[in-house]
Amino acid sequence: MPIVQFAPFSSLVQPSFWHELTNIKIDVLQLSDAAIPITGSYSVGRSVTDRESGKEIALGCNLSIGSESFDKEAKTVPGSITTSGTFKNYNTIEEFKAADKTTLFNEEVTKIWDHIIATRDTSCLNNFLIITFADLKKYKYYYWFAFPAFVSKPAWEISDDWQSASKEFSAELLIKIHDQLKSRPATLPFFLVREDASIAPVEEFSAFFASTPPSSRTIAFIDPSPNPSNPGWPLRNLLAYLRILYPQSTSSVRVLCWRDAEIPPASSWKSRFGVVEVRSAPPNNDERPSAVGWEKNPQGKLGPRLADLAPMMDPTRLADQAVDLNLKLMRWRILPSLDLDKISATKCLLLGAGRNTGMLCGTNLNGMGCQNDNPLFEFEDCLEGGKPKAECAAAHLKKIFPGINSSGISLSIPMPGHPIPPSEVAKTKTDVKKLEALIDEHDAVFLLMDSRESRWLPTVIGAAKGKIVINAALGFDTYLVMRHGARASAVPCNGARLGCYYCNDIVAPSDSLTDRTLDQMCTVTRPGLAPIAASTAVELLASLLQHPEGLHAPAPRVNQNSASHSEEDGGSVLGVVPHQLRGFLAQFRNVPIVGAAYDRCTGCSEIVLREYEKAGFEMMLKAFNDTKYLPKLTGLDALYNEGEEALEKIDWDEEDGGEDF
Repeated sequence: MPIVQFAPFSSLVQPSFWHELTNIKIDVLQLSDAAIPITGSYSVGRSVTDRESGKEIALGCNLSIGSESFDKEAKTVPGSITTSGTFKNYNTIEEFKAADKTTLFNEEVTKIWDHIIATRDTSCLNNFLIITFADLKKYKYYYWFAFPAFVSKPAWEISDDWQSASKEFSAELLIKIHDQLKSRPATLPFFLVREDASIAPVEEFSAFFASTPPSSRTIAFIDPSPNPSNPGWPLRNLLAYLRILYPQSTSSVRVLCWRDAEIPPASSWKSRFGVVEVRSAPPNNDERPSAVGWEKNPQGKLGPRLADLAPMMDPTRLADQAVDLNLKLMRWRILPSLDLDKISATKCLLLGAGRNTGMLCGTNLNGMGCQNDNPLFEFEDCLEGGKPKAECAAAHLKKIFPGINSSGISLSIPMPGHPIPPSEVAKTKTDVKKLEALIDEHDAVFLLMDSRESRWLPTVIGAAKGKIVINAALGFDTYLVMRHGARASAVPCNGARLGCYYCNDIVAPSDSLTDRTLDQMCTVTRPGLAPIAASTAVELLASLLQHPEGLHAPAPRVNQNSASHSEEDGGSVLGVVPHQLRGFLAQFRNVPIVGAAYDRCTGCSEIVLREYEKAGFEMMLKAFNDTKYLPKLTGLDALYNEGEEALEKIDWDEEDGGEDF
């Protein structure tokens, strides 16, 4: 009699599986190579009809896995069989190649064997193993499946060739079997059939066949093989299961290979039937039989397969993952507690996108994972009169990273000391409303403008609305990067209030641009200064976002050890969160400074903020038009007068030099 030839499982890996593996590797597994459980599925074997020849073409004996394979709660597709598997991913291609595949395979085989002996359950008969290495830089995935199956010695033989099930069973009986399988909440992978068309799980073998003669007993299984002469791989372990648990009555087995998902027209049933026999003594249950099952590669050799997804990946998604990869790798070893979601969810408003610092802040924010910001220019953008800076900056950021949510807005920011003509009041009011709306919509505001007075309005609005404000200002070879403190009414009890950009001034911001030469109006700076300041500003924001107190994070003590940056010392997971950093490029030196808030500050004092909240645009218009308004409002004018009076009261002792000599 001919030996039964089983159709081996062929892995069918959906692209969604690799996408999900990428996410799990980066966010969950990281450096772990521990085995984790997954699931796969298969259904009845399928074939298609060749339109030219009319012949049936088998599609393969497939076991499929997808993104749902990692989800323990995933629902089974009706009519398909869910199988359990073991997944193990290696960190390097060298580890993947050097893996002890024999040990891994034997462990899986032993698991199946022990489960049969201990529980007499069939749920592990289709267990599989997959080992992988994911090259996440090139989107290449190396993988190797194993579908363990016990080897029968001697082999099973078939007394006659496989034939259509309709030759052994009536159409009425086959329809009843079909209806019973459909009526169950979950499709049975293996089942028993009696002459009356009743079915039962294989686990009920003894009770179900108690009064049924061997010639009327049929063992059936959902067959994933479409090949007329080769039953699917699940039959191997089913026959081994029967020989292990029922050796006296299973030397000859009537087998129904169920392949009909729907009732076929004209009774052209695809299911197959055959009687298989084994000429051997009952097996010894104390000794596990050998097993086979490693899948061959497309070249027909035992070896791994390769899935190259790079050509299939959407370029936008590739860019998105490339940006995130560096940040997520930080969490593997260096900063496990880094909160990337807090960074990526932060919306940043860059005021002054046209300056060097503004352009570079945009790209650094992109690298930090913030996907909501603004900046960059090419030579072509300056031709024919130039393009609007903000729109141009946003467009180029999208070229760098298509997934960024960036928009450019051309806006004039009114300034103290720059009077507004009556004809421009309406437009100025519209610009102010737009600026207020923008600051409302964002979490952090970067002040990157050219002049000192242009920073006043967003400073006031940002303080009133409780926003994070990061300030960066450049000199020729010096720079200042600072964060503004919260308003006085929002500072926690016993908390030290940090100052803003204007807290060190005893004069109000005024016109610094009129009657200036070109080199005084432009920011003339050493080329390397802007990148340093921009990077520092973005890193300061990142550290502040990671601090548990956020906007209210205290500044490190001036005498604090610079090497100490733990959270216990007042820092965040990224280190200390300074108030101000003053850089001196000529000396290659950075100096951290803590500046206290000033109760007469023209930018963040409570009297200014309350007046803004009370009078709104009318208060601003006074500040724009009248250089004496802010000093009078805050009391700086009185302070100045007190100083002048004090100087006048000093009795200066003038001596005639030389008389004592």
